[in-house]
Amino acid sequence: MRTLRAALPLGICLAALPQVRASDSVPAGATTYEVSRTLHVGGKGGWDYLTVDPEHKLLFVPRSTHTLVLDAGNGNTVADIAGQKRNHGVALAPRAGRGFISDGEDASVVIFDLKTYAVLGKVAVQPDADGIIYDSASDRILLVCGDAGVLIPISPDVNASAGHADAAIELGGKPEFLVADRQGRAYVNLVDKAQVAVVDTKSMKVVDHWSTAPGGSPVGMSMDREHRRLFIGCRNPKTLIVMSADDGKVLAGLPIGAGVDATQFDGDAFASCRDGTLAVARESSPGKFEIVQTVRTPAGARTMGIDPLTHTLYLPTAEFLPPADANSRPSPKPDSFMIVVVKPNGPG
Repeated sequence: MRTLRAALPLGICLAALPQVRASDSVPAGATTYEVSRTLHVGGKGGWDYLTVDPEHKLLFVPRSTHTLVLDAGNGNTVADIAGQKRNHGVALAPRAGRGFISDGEDASVVIFDLKTYAVLGKVAVQPDADGIIYDSASDRILLVCGDAGVLIPISPDVNASAGHADAAIELGGKPEFLVADRQGRAYVNLVDKAQVAVVDTKSMKVVDHWSTAPGGSPVGMSMDREHRRLFIGCRNPKTLIVMSADDGKVLAGLPIGAGVDATQFDGDAFASCRDGTLAVARESSPGKFEIVQTVRTPAGARTMGIDPLTHTLYLPTAEFLPPADANSRPSPKPDSFMIVVVKPNGPG
């Protein structure tokens, strides 16, 4: 049965949460993070979610109409997978030897070979195909389609030329991104409802809805699977929500920058923001969380991927031209696309 946790008034929610502070100072001996280098890539196209292959040290970067495969060490192009209309993310399924690219404008998922990078075919889905991951527990690619409001499972072994996705799951809102606990649950941000939809990936049914209050417009999501905590980047207000993955209880709301689009977890939690800030959150004492550092990054570095083996973050962005007017966003300078590399500095 679906349930909906009632949202308390904003002031009450904030008062009930643990007190947190934001600081650029970190206790002596603690791990800190810094921009270590910038990989200048160039080329045409926008960008969205970045996916790291830690085993082969590769970065998969959607660039609107094509997807770059980059050497994580030097930024050189290993492959360029063409043929998309407006891509968003890449999921890797090593057992099947395949990668999957969500193409929102084409309402499809492109399938490619992980060794040759050749396009094998595509599977029709629904409009605004966006966030995409591989869930080992269900052995399914899990795709969310924003405009359609659904989650769509796809078998990694699907017939690439004539196969079909599994039945779509209605989520009850507009999804943005998702994570899986690898034990039979997936968690999906519903950006228009300020909720997390909880999906049983065995029955492929929504089993709960949890409020993200005091955070609204939730977009980024990551998970500490060991301690079963979700880290949810919210845009309005600008908040990193720490939530129990067992019952949806909000454990903390941490202040972050403007325009968050992604979160990652690797011992510490990270929230990357369009305004050129990377918030680093840490559990300072049992059940207490705080922002321990704000790393300054170039403006526009709002998404990221992480290598869990080296604890290195990769944030795509570009240089920007001044906006045409007060109501316009700045546009990227031609051929200025880059990957910002952030590494830990200190004991880990």
